[in-house]
Amino acid sequence: MNGSGSGRGRRIVLWRHGQTAWNLERRFQGSTDIELTEVGVGQARRAARLLASLKPDAIVASDLRRAAATAAELAAVTGLGIAHDPGLRETYAGAWQGLTHEEIVGRFGEQYAAWKRGEPVRRGGGELETEVADRAAPVVLEHADKLPDDGTLVVVSHGGTIRTTIGRLLGLESHHWEGLGGLTNCCWSVLGEGARGWRLLEHNAGTLPEPVLGDDD
Repeated sequence: MNGSGSGRGRRIVLWRHGQTAWNLERRFQGSTDIELTEVGVGQARRAARLLASLKPDAIVASDLRRAAATAAELAAVTGLGIAHDPGLRETYAGAWQGLTHEEIVGRFGEQYAAWKRGEPVRRGGGELETEVADRAAPVVLEHADKLPDDGTLVVVSHGGTIRTTIGRLLGLESHHWEGLGGLTNCCWSVLGEGARGWRLLEHNAGTLPEPVLGDDD
């Protein structure tokens, strides 16, 4: 399923977009198309300089403005083009979108609690997390399959979509996906190709990966 049985040494960097005004207000964005703040642009610029040193081979991004603008900063330093794909958009969450965390807990308390327990919930009448993985993971794998041996793909997306995609690529059952913590704005996670498929090498990182030295490498 993960297309990584060949052991070609590829890497996938899943990079969350920079800060938006709704992030600051703890407003649920979902698929609402919100722009980066000035701080968010600065975060993307700083992270892009770090990620460029990984010498990525390709960039694919959500077509929502906050992700597209983040990806543009990496394209500017690397000279790479960007493939934009709506399959990488954040979870559509219907009535939750635009509400603050407190408003969601107040109006949809049982639904929120069920989601946090790992139950399949259509938050606000929107998508299931497994449906997000169904649309996003194939996009990531399609682009990863085009990489050269030892190549690196940067995927610019959203916190929820990245978490579900990582869960799917690692082969975790969906009720365990919540065990992957959230991503800070403009931080990233790194999947590497191991003998048995994709492995999570870095999660919510803001600095460059260091080699694992020890008995588990």
